[in-house]
Amino acid sequence: MRLLLDTHALVWWLLDDDRLSRPATMAISQPDATIFVSAASAWEIATKVRLGGMPEMAGMLHRYELDIAEEGFRVIAIDQRHGLRAGLLPGRHGDPFDRMIAAQAVTQDLVVVTRDPEFAALGCELLW
Repeated sequence: MRLLLDTHALVWWLLDDDRLSRPATMAISQPDATIFVSAASAWEIATKVRLGGMPEMAGMLHRYELDIAEEGFRVIAIDQRHGLRAGLLPGRHGDPFDRMIAAQAVTQDLVVVTRDPEFAALGCELLW
């Protein structure tokens, strides 16, 4: 299975937070699963920390890249085709981070691990 973690799923995984659903936790834990994270998640986390949100991540930002690498997650950089797809996705979902993650999932045929049902309206297959 090829999974793309949305930002909250990623944060909850890194923090071992029980808000991550059991099916999501089990899927991420599978040895044969390939887990991706978007560069947009790093951008979103850093932005939220700067604005006073996600205080639980503030102390982890200095080792974010190391944590991702230690988990064996693969990072998806943002490129032009992702930007074009994100801008052209249907619907009114206005969160640019979610739109980018959705665009990457659709472009690269990945299942999005998210509790946000709005991703389905953007054409994504979901796991929660």
